[in-house]
Amino acid sequence: MSQIKYYWEDMAAGSVRDLGTVTLSAQEIKDFARQFDPQPFHLDEEAGRQSIFGALCASGWHTCALAMKLTVENFLLEAASMGSPGLESLRWLKPVYPGDTLRLQQSVVESRALRSRPDIGLVRSRWEMFNQGGDKVMQMEGYGMFRRRHRATGQELAQLEASKE
Repeated sequence: MSQIKYYWEDMAAGSVRDLGTVTLSAQEIKDFARQFDPQPFHLDEEAGRQSIFGALCASGWHTCALAMKLTVENFLLEAASMGSPGLESLRWLKPVYPGDTLRLQQSVVESRALRSRPDIGLVRSRWEMFNQGGDKVMQMEGYGMFRRRHRATGQELAQLEASKE
């Protein structure tokens, strides 16, 4: 385990983090598809050419899995992550093809303390994945829970309670 560098307090709204790149091969696309999304255009070059995509392409779920891998390797392993209550939205905007190099960027949309858990904060983020040409291929928004460096004070809890009204 890595040492914790990032807590809820380090994730202010408006902050942006580059989470690295990954390049996909045709074999990786097919291997993922065989196991998790065995549609013909993810498994076979000819089927891909005959599809709306015009070539073998990665499953959108593969793109999501790669985004998660980059997030874990380049951020969460050093963060006080407490998991996620889920995603709000997910969009696959362009196909991902063999040889594409994908770059992931995370932007914090909202960050707030949890009323029910003064030791945890909630962060709403937008992840955007771009190909080597700068085209956005995927966008998703969701939440992460992170430990706070210091538990909320009585005054902070009172302010949170007052904001409920």
